[in-house]
Amino acid sequence: MKTRKFLLVGRLLSLSLLITTLSAVEVNIKKGLPFVDVDINGEAVRIERIQDTSNKLKNSYTKTSRPAPPFTIQPFEPIKGIETVTELDVIDFISKEVNDNTGLLVDARMPKWHQVGTIPGSINIPFSILSTKGENPFIGQIFELFGAKNSSGKWDFSEAQTVLIFDNGPWCQQGVRAMKNLVHLGYPKSKIKYYRGGMQYWQILGLTTLKPQG
Repeated sequence: MKTRKFLLVGRLLSLSLLITTLSAVEVNIKKGLPFVDVDINGEAVRIERIQDTSNKLKNSYTKTSRPAPPFTIQPFEPIKGIETVTELDVIDFISKEVNDNTGLLVDARMPKWHQVGTIPGSINIPFSILSTKGENPFIGQIFELFGAKNSSGKWDFSEAQTVLIFDNGPWCQQGVRAMKNLVHLGYPKSKIKYYRGGMQYWQILGLTTLKPQG
């Protein structure tokens, strides 16, 4: 009987601690969702929003205007047949597809951008590496990473992973160029998603970013 009481008290204390933690979060991802815990390469990472309601960005994402071209505003659906997703979709994709190894979050920016900070769980595959001009020795390696199989000189994408691509934001072409190259190379549109908001929207919303190791 005493053991049952101790177990009940323990559970109540745990529940009380959880409720206290949740109520202490002022800036939630959405109603009822203060944060999302994910595993990134064996390391626990919490995706959440900055809790300081007076916080403001101090980096280049505060800029409103850049020379255009090349920094023209990208359409909501730059490639017909490729789904455009939101921040909530990206978080869901990381916690499910990336964690389950059924999807890849691809930062299509050049390495100098990626090294400054990126979305947790992403890998850096610059759009330029996906070039369709001439012989490209990287394509085979990238497609194998994506889960495609080469059979008799033709790529089989039936078991390939879904890739969610992002760049700096709506004014950036890097993600769109990466998607165009992938489609040109035969990657199915149904296995490509596009986060148009990119790093600018992600940071404006105060969401967690990581600096790549190494």
